[in-house]
Amino acid sequence: MNSDLIARFPALARLPETLANELERQALPMRAPAGSLLFDAGAACQALPLVLSGVVKVSRRADNGREIRLYGVHPGELCIITVSCLLGASTYPATGTAETDVVALTLPRPLFLRLTAEHPPFREAVFALFAERLTGLMTLVEEVAFQRLDRRLAAWLLARAPMIAASHQAIALELGSVREIVSRLLRQFEEQGMVRLGRERIEVLAPDALRGLANRDQ
Repeated sequence: MNSDLIARFPALARLPETLANELERQALPMRAPAGSLLFDAGAACQALPLVLSGVVKVSRRADNGREIRLYGVHPGELCIITVSCLLGASTYPATGTAETDVVALTLPRPLFLRLTAEHPPFREAVFALFAERLTGLMTLVEEVAFQRLDRRLAAWLLARAPMIAASHQAIALELGSVREIVSRLLRQFEEQGMVRLGRERIEVLAPDALRGLANRDQ
């Protein structure tokens, strides 16, 4: 069996021989360059990608074109939306794109269901994923619904300080906002001496001030 696969997904170690053989036979290699669309809202869900390298960005797009990043799928992680769709035989409610070049193995739905039903370590890993991702998504909902954007932006900058390479549009997408609002807030931060702005570059100058803003009213 693929040693890299076992290293990334230890729950697939020590499979019964029949399942191990099916995994070897049915798992298909997948390579996707950065920017590739891997799945889209409304599309049928037919396989689970096991990411070996790279990052898959999962996002939700509104009718007005605004988009919010839900989470990223890194090597060794599973996509909760794909898992949910496979279990429920439903279509995708979100979009997945290759944030970087991605290398993965894909498990067709029947094999995924067999692994979940017949191999307890894999089933436990799937349920643990649900608990972890649900907590993260609830936190995201709380931030978007109840926390002001200036505080969220301050926290976002702090988490990536001191030097951040990102466009205002990319930051807006991650925060579920629009570029114009993010740009205006960043200019305010610059005027207050908290950051220095460059071309797709932000330097954090006063992390304590940003921290005070991020923690305000908490």
